[in-house]
Amino acid sequence: MEQQRPSVTLAAVIERGGRFLLVEEEDEGRIVYNQPAGHLELHESLVEGCAREVLEESAWHFQPRELVGIYRWRKPDSASGAGVTYLRFAFCGELGRHEDGRALDAGIVRAVWLDAGELRATRARHRSPLVLRCVEDYLAGRRYPLNVLTDYA
Repeated sequence: MEQQRPSVTLAAVIERGGRFLLVEEEDEGRIVYNQPAGHLELHESLVEGCAREVLEESAWHFQPRELVGIYRWRKPDSASGAGVTYLRFAFCGELGRHEDGRALDAGIVRAVWLDAGELRATRARHRSPLVLRCVEDYLAGRRYPLNVLTDYA
């Protein structure tokens, strides 16, 4: 039996005044919406990685306070038929200050704020089905304490 080797990603569900922080980013020649999100780097915790990704992609400081959910998604790959499997840890938390003028990660066009209705209406432009699912879970009140995660250095 073939083993899956998922790519671990971290995402932030950040709500302010009924609007959610998203980024517009380039993905396979399209401009899509995603939460500020990215890959876990060597020697960082899940929480540290999430805070880093939010700053790099949106120029906002963010402190994860709760886990919204853990999601597995296999991205179809029409070229090879293989596809990549992602294991996403989505967090919500406390939004800090914005760094005006900070350069955003390569591939990020801009950070935007959308309400839930706008987010649902733009579903065809989401990077993955996880974008809306994480927001829907957040709106449903799904929250788990960070102590469900254990990082061994």
